[in-house]
Amino acid sequence: MPPAPGPSASSARSGAVLIDIRPDDEEDRRRDAFERLVADALATIPSPFAEQLATVAILIEDEPLPGQEQPGTRLFGRYEGVPRTAWGADGAPLPSRITIFRRAHEQAHADEFGRSERVRSTVLHELAHHLGVDEARIRSIESDRRQPSR
Repeated sequence: MPPAPGPSASSARSGAVLIDIRPDDEEDRRRDAFERLVADALATIPSPFAEQLATVAILIEDEPLPGQEQPGTRLFGRYEGVPRTAWGADGAPLPSRITIFRRAHEQAHADEFGRSERVRSTVLHELAHHLGVDEARIRSIESDRRQPSR
């Protein structure tokens, strides 16, 4: 019978057992790297804004669920909850949550620097929603940031 895949023939003869502890290869390494990018982006949020995230669940998912993303668009992040400016926000029955979608970032930015900048932008965008800023105002602010200074 041929040797089982895994340990080499010499290690099998010596009684040693090799266990393959490699992460699920590339996909897990990319997930770990992306989690670090999100953590780094969160670490750059200054006080008092960072404190506003104390009751927000920050989630990282590979992709949006069916129906969360409009056809022909790419969803980088999603805020779900009661904005801090809404009456009764402190008594909301469920915590607010921000979800950052990994694959959209990877598809949009192959390079680490571009991806890192986009993750930071997405985290700030979703934080703004939590603080009560509407989509039109956020897009206006983002557009102004991209304009070259005069």
